[in-house]
Amino acid sequence: MDSVIAGDLSRLPELLQAARDFAAEEMAGLADRPVARLDGGQGTVPLPARGVGAQGALTEFAERWADGFSGSAGPRYLGFVTGGATPAAVAGDWLTSAYDQNVSGGQDSSASALERQTLRWLRELFGLDAEYGGAFVTGATVSNTVGLAVAREWLGERLGVDVSREGVAALGPVDVLSGSPHSSITKALSVLGVGRDRLRTVPLLPGDREAVDVAALDAALAALDGRPAIVVANAGTVNSVDFDDLRAIAALRERHDFWLHVDAAFGGFAALSPSYAHLVDGLDSADSICVDLHKWLNVPYDAAVQFTRRRDLQVRVFRNDSPYLGLPTGEPDFLHLTPENSRRLRALPAWFSLMAYGRAGHREIVERNVALARALGERLAQTPGLTLVAPVRLNVVCFTLAERPTRERVQALAHAIAASGETFVTPTVLHGTHALRAAFSNWRTTTADTERAFDAVLAATRTVNAS
Repeated sequence: MDSVIAGDLSRLPELLQAARDFAAEEMAGLADRPVARLDGGQGTVPLPARGVGAQGALTEFAERWADGFSGSAGPRYLGFVTGGATPAAVAGDWLTSAYDQNVSGGQDSSASALERQTLRWLRELFGLDAEYGGAFVTGATVSNTVGLAVAREWLGERLGVDVSREGVAALGPVDVLSGSPHSSITKALSVLGVGRDRLRTVPLLPGDREAVDVAALDAALAALDGRPAIVVANAGTVNSVDFDDLRAIAALRERHDFWLHVDAAFGGFAALSPSYAHLVDGLDSADSICVDLHKWLNVPYDAAVQFTRRRDLQVRVFRNDSPYLGLPTGEPDFLHLTPENSRRLRALPAWFSLMAYGRAGHREIVERNVALARALGERLAQTPGLTLVAPVRLNVVCFTLAERPTRERVQALAHAIAASGETFVTPTVLHGTHALRAAFSNWRTTTADTERAFDAVLAATRTVNAS
């Protein structure tokens, strides 16, 4: 054994304590860390011929890299839809690394059983019945990809084609319909060989809505003359967190043949609150579902889940035919359910957080985030020089400059906000208007944080309007 590695092993308790102390100090100061870092990287250094050991590496990281990391896990990072990591989830994530389980099969460890237990809890949290099977994946993009891969196999079943053996070309043209799909849907269609251009966007409800017009979807399905299709419904759109009418869409299956995939990456968490659960009414009628956990469950990156009613088709797509891995059985190993063979135990941080805080704790996070988003929306709507682009339906505030919201001016506003170090928001385009999004999903965020974020936006707006 290399002497440096052997030395680290002999001092492992001290090294872990040093890492623990450093991490605790960084987390304690997270609220005061600049939310965004715009000064780029630190350049490169040669690979050391001989290592400096774990303590030396920690020192080098602290001196050279740590200050450049953003406060994205903190309470005022409102870009994208970014959660933090609850204390219990951090503890679970550390143990995930310590145990280093490869959750590909369940023959030699209880890790797979823990993942199944966590999936059952999540299924209950989102109001899904026992018919749904699932697995942990890296994020919403892979979750959507898995769901659409199963949908692709279902199309083959309807058309008498074994896609997993014959290939997607044997299907012929595939029809995928959606109102306001996330960009990961077209990425998934590309990866799956269906093709980005096979996505047909269906008209939306009038006004400032991002929800699909169900009557227009009905007409689009009727125009297919009975050919089976894939419908991607949205439970929480990116810009304004609008929700498709899932019950009404599911009812269209009485007249049309289609697979219903629901992208509920973060909107699915509306199910946790009695005040907002109606937004996801009908989620349990989907054939496949995407939910992202490193968003509103506040577990560390990376973690998401996928659910489907047709695990048999999922196994057909993802099974790994190898004698040393074993064939899929009635309770197939996870290596037969996702693109990955080797898999990190992503379920453990989620298990810790769910066990530690339960339904009530996670409901409180959701409801507090929604209340804070609405409060910020009200302040921005009353601010000269700014205007809301859409109502605050859940946890995202979509706003822009009241005058001349060009791409250049809105980008300048985003840069000025980020440069303050106080908060961070991300640009978008909604109904042709360049805008910014402030998304609330961090468990730490408070009223005081929202006030600081508002002040940063106000100051940046004055700067941009004065230029």
